[in-house]
Amino acid sequence: MAENNTYYITTPIYYPSGKLHIGNSYTTIACDAEARFQRLEGKDVFFLTGTDEHGLKIEQKAEALNTTPKAYVDGMAEDIKKLWDLLEITNDKFIRTTDDYHEKAVQKIFQKLLDQGDIYLGEYEGWYSVSDEEYFTESQLAEVYRDADGNVTGGKAPSGNEVELVKEESYFFKMSKYADWLLDYYQTHPNFIQPASRMNEMINNFIKPGLEDLAVTRTGFKWGVPIKNDPKHVIYVWIDALSNYITALGYSSDEDGNFKKFWPANVHMVGKEIVRFHTIYWPIMLHALGLEQPDQIYGHGWLLMKDSKMSKSKGNVIYPETIVKNYGLDALRYYLLKAMPYGNDGNFTPEDFISKINFDLANDLGNLLNRTVAMINKYEGGVIPTFQSGVNDVDVDLETTAATTIKNYEDLMNNLHFADALAEIWKLVARTNKYIDETTPWILARNDDDESKQKLASVMNHLAESLRVIAILIQPMMTQSPAKIFAQLGLDVNQLELQGLKFGEIPADTKVVEKGTPIFPRLDVEKEVEFLKNQMTQSDKKKGRAAMAEANQEKAEAVATDQKKEIRIEAFDKVELRVAEVLEAGPVKGADKLLKFKLDAGDEEPRQILSGIAQSYPDPSVLVGKKVVIVANLKPRKMRGKMSQGMILSTEHDDQVKVVMVDDQHQNGDVLG
Repeated sequence: MAENNTYYITTPIYYPSGKLHIGNSYTTIACDAEARFQRLEGKDVFFLTGTDEHGLKIEQKAEALNTTPKAYVDGMAEDIKKLWDLLEITNDKFIRTTDDYHEKAVQKIFQKLLDQGDIYLGEYEGWYSVSDEEYFTESQLAEVYRDADGNVTGGKAPSGNEVELVKEESYFFKMSKYADWLLDYYQTHPNFIQPASRMNEMINNFIKPGLEDLAVTRTGFKWGVPIKNDPKHVIYVWIDALSNYITALGYSSDEDGNFKKFWPANVHMVGKEIVRFHTIYWPIMLHALGLEQPDQIYGHGWLLMKDSKMSKSKGNVIYPETIVKNYGLDALRYYLLKAMPYGNDGNFTPEDFISKINFDLANDLGNLLNRTVAMINKYEGGVIPTFQSGVNDVDVDLETTAATTIKNYEDLMNNLHFADALAEIWKLVARTNKYIDETTPWILARNDDDESKQKLASVMNHLAESLRVIAILIQPMMTQSPAKIFAQLGLDVNQLELQGLKFGEIPADTKVVEKGTPIFPRLDVEKEVEFLKNQMTQSDKKKGRAAMAEANQEKAEAVATDQKKEIRIEAFDKVELRVAEVLEAGPVKGADKLLKFKLDAGDEEPRQILSGIAQSYPDPSVLVGKKVVIVANLKPRKMRGKMSQGMILSTEHDDQVKVVMVDDQHQNGDVLG
């Protein structure tokens, strides 16, 4: 049982199969904001993040890179830790599922569930997605491939990733045994899953249709936690990965002090794509282990780019390092937390990002600070006057707005409504800017009577006090600006205290800096939008090149040709040509003309392509290590029972076929245009 004044919050553990983008970073920044807020509220916080490092995809990735899985995940984990340092993430622990204590605990958990009859040995046959680390029934596939006789030959998972038929011995968890218990738990704990719409999805899509037993081991690969008494099986991702939330606290070890102190968790924050595993598999596992349930599982939406989920394969990725380097950390943290409405998807566009920097940060907040510091220097000799309430007619309204903002902000932050909390703060920012226009301090300063001087002093105090309150409230979201605001106001950064915050408590006679500096300089919109668009990954770069080509289209169309019918640039732009390195090449059993290639085309995992060039390359090994050109967005198809994910370009002369190759200066995944 967790102690009363503790707060335990977790991110999902990230799968280190590639570089994290700003969409991945959102969850960690959101959890960090909540952890910071709870610390400011006086809570004893434990904030956990980490990496999920086992599985077939990692094994394949390491093999493609000619390294070991452990060496590969060691490097990726360090890169993620460096990113969290850059984003000033204040996690208390970083767990890796390859940590020795975690693997030992997972083996104990598995054995306990096996001994008590919740796990049994059987055989599984189904459609498996390597990328998703998940099995699917035929009815769950988003797209099904069939041969000429109508037999299912493959398909795509709801994520869009390819599936393959897997049949193997497996241990199963009796999920079906606990379906009624889980449904009852949902009904008696209506806030367990947030937003509520996620709970309805789980009930209607997975529980009511019938909860199936879950395959929890694999024998088709070795990179995982082996079962002690049956080591040919490795414990499959969800028992391994989900258990991190308790093993990180010392569960099932001699050092379980943190488990006793912090469990159950207050919040597991996850993306909506993994809500099912956290709200069905995880509660049932905990119940079977006799452990308390977390207070809440919050499934946030996706950060979309042009209505599509941010994805490296779609070429619509922006990396956080780029944003921080060019615009600062607070701009990134503010934007991500503001752009994602509670429980819904958010949208990132370069135009909106630059707009929010210029208007919300530079104009509304930054200019308010600049004007306030300049006026206090001009009208009050640089010294903040003593607070007095009600001197000006609108003073009380500003004070009331601040009090309302503080109360609403605390309620919203306690319930993970980050975008709404920021909107509430910016109501105070807007009200303070309006207050300047209402009180017209430049007119008051022209008058030499005592009443005007008193009113002017009150205006200066109220402006400085509003900024003090704003700086304190934005601390969880924006980690650098509060100290900068305090420094320009001449305040002690050690006094950035949220508990007991009230309007009107700014220390009198504090001297502001003699000349303020903009904390958010205004940006050249056209220049910065263009810069961000150019930072998009390969697919968007291709579009940029296609756009430049289109500008010369009229000239190009004038060129005569006696070859195939001409096409417009729009048609060519639909074809994605990529550089790919041949990792493996060999014959296809029973097919004299086909060769099977394994290629690194810059995807998260190698792709397989079949090509009818066997007669021209009797020794296909000569192609290994060569860089070829492929059509990367050709619809996958089955050939001789094997999936082909694209086409290798070649030339033909005098009946001799030659694969088109490029030199080593081109990187795997480079797009031709």
